[in-house]
Amino acid sequence: MNTEGAAAAPPRVLIADDHPLYCDALRAVVPQACPGAVIGAATSQEEVLAAVAGEPAFDLVLLDLNLPGATGLSCLHALRRRVPTTPIVIVSAVGDPKVMQDAIMGGASAFIPKSAPSLVLINALKVILAGGTYMPTGIVAALRNAEGAAHNELTLRQRRVLELLSTGLSNKRIARELQISEITVKAHVSAIFRKLGVSNRMQAGLEARRLLDASY
Repeated sequence: MNTEGAAAAPPRVLIADDHPLYCDALRAVVPQACPGAVIGAATSQEEVLAAVAGEPAFDLVLLDLNLPGATGLSCLHALRRRVPTTPIVIVSAVGDPKVMQDAIMGGASAFIPKSAPSLVLINALKVILAGGTYMPTGIVAALRNAEGAAHNELTLRQRRVLELLSTGLSNKRIARELQISEITVKAHVSAIFRKLGVSNRMQAGLEARRLLDASY
């Protein structure tokens, strides 16, 4: 069969939210970011996990954290185990910078407040569906402020990122190696730079070698 010029399958987007009005709003916004999108819906953690287990696979998940059956980031973590490469965008009314930070570190590709204008969500979805990552400036600042109070020692995951960074790997390659999203790697790299007091990857690599030598 001649498949030349065959149209690509429309993207499949799962909306995971139990608030009918906001679900309707997302159903109106998603086609503006990805025309022709096939939209699925889930209103609990159980339904979300059942949906992603089916075929064909979803290309994107829009996830509210406060779903029935979910506790904290339990649904995000469960999704990451089941569909490790599917972009997950947190769309939540939660405004706690620590929750935002934990969500990004837990593998979310973006964290967008429900109070954000629809244009912000549309632009974010376009970027993510094109293979990128997205975080509004205000949330980046919130994460930096939250990290400012963090302990100066590197976490085990940050040490692993630093180890790979020192070998010259790009953020994309590190993300593949650790099976996490690229935006999570970027967040780790930013935290590493701040904790080590360096401003670029070369300086971080030198510091990594110093730390390695000191451990022997």
